Amino acid sequence: MNGPTAEGRKRGAAKKAGNGPAAEGRKLSRSFGWLAFLGTLLVIAGVVGLIYTGVATLTSMLLFGWLLLIGGLVALAHAIESRGTNYFWLGVVVAALNLAAGVVVIRHPEGTAEALTMFAALLFLTGGVFRLVGSVVVRGPQMGWTLLQGAFGLLLGLLVLFDWPHSSLYVLGVFFSLALLFDGLGLIAIGIGGRRIVSMVSDRLDDRLDDRGGDRGGDRESGRGAGRGAGRGAERLDAPGPATDSPPKAPGDGRK
Repeated sequence: MNGPTAEGRKRGAAKKAGNGPAAEGRKLSRSFGWLAFLGTLLVIAGVVGLIYTGVATLTSMLLFGWLLLIGGLVALAHAIESRGTNYFWLGVVVAALNLAAGVVVIRHPEGTAEALTMFAALLFLTGGVFRLVGSVVVRGPQMGWTLLQGAFGLLLGLLVLFDWPHSSLYVLGVFFSLALLFDGLGLIAIGIGGRRIVSMVSDRLDDRLDDRGGDRGGDRESGRGAGRGAGRGAERLDAPGPATDSPPKAPGDGRK
């Protein structure tokens, strides 16, 4: 039999084998769940970093140093692979600079934090001044927001600079923790939203497949019924008429 029950059995077997839309939806939902879990860890790390800013600053410096070391090793490997070309010595110089900077940052994280804090304060100052001057000179449609951003950057740079070097103990840690916090919130939003979308799409696909299976089964049954009716009609047409014992009479037999 190949009716709707057979179609349902085939679809159920495909789902059990892991080839249906529901199985793919579960895989995607699991992936989005891992994204949400990673985002939760980042949010927790960001909150802890905002509480312990000094530890977050030292942690960020150590991570920065190890990243420089790893980048230097990778650049050195690429330079060795490209020996004999015009970019060999440039790759060697870049790898050496990364390795040296990574060693310095790891051995002197506090001094590196002070230097980077001074650099950040100067960036805030110059960025704020340029935004203020540019908004006054250009006078564009977003002049108010540009003035606000310039004033905020100038004020932040002055606050960091006036409290330097003590500000190096918490400024970089606060920035690092805020970055972790917002990245974690973004991953949580992507994970939750993605799981909802995948569940909605998989449910609709299952409904469509069920509807198609029912329509196909009905069409097959109607086709079979029509075929049986046609066969019976043909049998009736081909059946011979009632048999008679007397032969047919000639036209002139009744005349005298």
